[in-house]
Amino acid sequence: MLLPLNDGIIAVVCQLIDDAKAKQAGGDFREPTHSDIGFLVNKVGLGTVDPKQQGQQGGKAKRVRAILHEALLDNEEAGAQLVHALLVKVRACGGFRTSSDNYVGDEAIANAKAAFEAEGFWLADDGTFGAKVLDGLKGAELTKTLQSYAIRAQRGSQDAALLMGTGKDLMEATAAHVLMTISGTYPAGANFVSLLGMAFMALGLKVPEQQSEPGEPPIGALERSLFSAACAANKLRNKEGTGHGRPWLPRVGDAEAKAAIEIAGSVSGYLLAKLQSRTR
Repeated sequence: MLLPLNDGIIAVVCQLIDDAKAKQAGGDFREPTHSDIGFLVNKVGLGTVDPKQQGQQGGKAKRVRAILHEALLDNEEAGAQLVHALLVKVRACGGFRTSSDNYVGDEAIANAKAAFEAEGFWLADDGTFGAKVLDGLKGAELTKTLQSYAIRAQRGSQDAALLMGTGKDLMEATAAHVLMTISGTYPAGANFVSLLGMAFMALGLKVPEQQSEPGEPPIGALERSLFSAACAANKLRNKEGTGHGRPWLPRVGDAEAKAAIEIAGSVSGYLLAKLQSRTR
């Protein structure tokens, strides 16, 4: 499970490890230490972008912010791994326990919970975390969670193509949600092409089977192309997989997989945007 990485997540993670205010007020240093951070940074392979390892000085928050922003640009997976490792370390140090000397504070925890919530993840008061279970969501909350996955998929995030290892395709889940929202039901046994086609038509979007009509707006051609691209991307899926390995057929290269993920994100994002404009 890869945690999300963006400006908001970076900001709240830095708040969780920042002890500058405490030191300014005459308080003690708070774990994790600079040494702890350095160990985790090297473990995920980001030592080359660590300011402290380049001889620069600064606080822990400034250091982690610089590392994660570099990772966001060039190595998002490693950055996500560092976020995961830092959360685990803060929890292990007592950062989420009010009675601990390392307690990070109510505001930092509340900010972190809100940031992860916006990305389709939950963060508990005790520091445990995970991805939201889609089966327990509905309505606007499910729309919001699917949108967070769509945004990550548009950036090529590998785990966003299959929803957190559940084996459910992002586009499939989005199509089912569209039909449930509009008609209150969807055919659970339908194949991907049929399910997506029904979702497109429920939203009034064009599919390839519908011939272009004279004077039709250019958006129709785009919608047909999105449908075709979605079906092609879905064909690259490893349907025999268990959700614990690479979710692509053996011959699919990294470039093709990334393109398929981005297509899944774009198609899902478009469907969700159309759904929202319809239900407003």
